[in-house]
Amino acid sequence: MDVVLPCLDEAGALPWVLGRIPAGWRAVVVDNGSRDGSAEIARGLGAVVVHEPRRGYGAACHAGLRASTADIVCFCDCDASLDPGLLTGFVRAVAGGEADLVLGRRRPVARGAWPAHARAANLALSVLLHRRTGLRLHDLGPLRAARRESLLALGLTDRRSGYPLQTVVRAADAGWRVRERDVPYLPREGRSKVTGTWRGTWHAVRDMRAVLAEPPYAPGAAVPRQAGRADGTLPGGDGSGGGGR
Repeated sequence: MDVVLPCLDEAGALPWVLGRIPAGWRAVVVDNGSRDGSAEIARGLGAVVVHEPRRGYGAACHAGLRASTADIVCFCDCDASLDPGLLTGFVRAVAGGEADLVLGRRRPVARGAWPAHARAANLALSVLLHRRTGLRLHDLGPLRAARRESLLALGLTDRRSGYPLQTVVRAADAGWRVRERDVPYLPREGRSKVTGTWRGTWHAVRDMRAVLAEPPYAPGAAVPRQAGRADGTLPGGDGSGGGGR
């Protein structure tokens, strides 16, 4: 499996994050203009490093997706707030045909891990997402897994903060089975480039509202198997999916 890790000045977090990549998996660190030696550290720890000069979370994620070669590709932030080791359960769900896209529902384990304004914005977007697609998701978190070719077939165009949401919206339009699993959300290393401030959060919300305003996507060949329930749960589950440690 490949794990795409968008990276911008994450030198302090990289050793822990890369140390949690499951054995035999490949870490694809996408350097998005770091000035703290992140690329060199990642390369020294055995990761494949891709340089994406165009700034933007979506630009980094998509560059990593294009550089990946595995059938199933995972995504994880590179700030030590999420444990990539938890992705094994996500991959099993996709490989076993239980889901087409699995998302991590963040559960803060420490005070301050998820600022109140960021949680409020996430809740508001979840409501808007339900109105737009019918999906009942609690989070639009960055820990996720899906098949590479299916993701590429979605024709994703957002290269900023709206990329994760556009993935979910177009997946829903294509009839994908989208599921959630609870994951611990840890205090990140350093300051968030997106949700660490009200201003950053506002820009992210603006990008995502633009995604929600797009007309329904015509998926073409991007429809994997039959659509499942739109309540965000795995078969027989309550949405948690047993994704904890």
